[in-house]
Amino acid sequence: MARRGQAGTMGTSVFPCLFIILFTRGSPAGCAKDSGSASHSTAGTAEKPILLNDIADAKAFISSAEVAVVGFFQEPESPEASQFRLAAGRIAEVPFGLSTSPAVMSHYGVTANTVTLFRRVDNDRRDLDMNSKDVDAEKMTRFIRMNELRLVTEYNPVTAIGVMQSSLQLHLLLITDKMSPKHPEQMHRYRAAAELFKGKIFFILVDSNLQSNERIVSFFKLKKSQLPALAIFHTPDEEQDVLTLDEVSVERVQDFCNRFLQRMQKKEDEPEEKVLNEEL
Repeated sequence: MARRGQAGTMGTSVFPCLFIILFTRGSPAGCAKDSGSASHSTAGTAEKPILLNDIADAKAFISSAEVAVVGFFQEPESPEASQFRLAAGRIAEVPFGLSTSPAVMSHYGVTANTVTLFRRVDNDRRDLDMNSKDVDAEKMTRFIRMNELRLVTEYNPVTAIGVMQSSLQLHLLLITDKMSPKHPEQMHRYRAAAELFKGKIFFILVDSNLQSNERIVSFFKLKKSQLPALAIFHTPDEEQDVLTLDEVSVERVQDFCNRFLQRMQKKEDEPEEKVLNEEL
């Protein structure tokens, strides 16, 4: 069952931070404050990042992962580099590289004492200036957690910040119960579909099993008995569409996305056609 329409106006006290961002484009500052200790941000031991000696090394390193972090430092043993290593030890699943090469810094347009996060989902990057004395491993970890958007990103108050900053204006939500025995296979298919729309649509997972996400379900006028479901949202004009699913398949996701993209393209073409008709 598909259902389309436009989102209504929502107050910031009504919906979780993600939907404040998606629907009202409000400031997520409150969310960031509440999520300072993300579940992944546990204390760790210092680990030495991979040394990137030249541009070829850096390109290969960055292209090898969905999310990659590179620290650019003049001195590999500086206090800033030491904090960088501490952060690397806290986030085991994200690859960290370190470069002191002026040629590499020039190639990526950064100065020394900069930490840069590269991500594949929207072919974008985020820079953190380490010259500020108050930037430590804790703040570096938060910076990375906020911006480590992946091909499929699970909604939480930390990743909501990165969603807001993404250049992608189309967001697709798979609303489903992660506790379901079907979930691993569903995610495999959803991720495969995400590959087809890389750079066009931002794929998000919303766990309906969490009480904090119940209002997301109700916003799209869905009941838990109707899940899993897809919800697509276009941030500039708040156009949306919803599709309930018997099962998640690459074909169903692809067809749903393509129909919405065609609809949006038709809306863009209509003003041009109207102008042409008036001129004639």
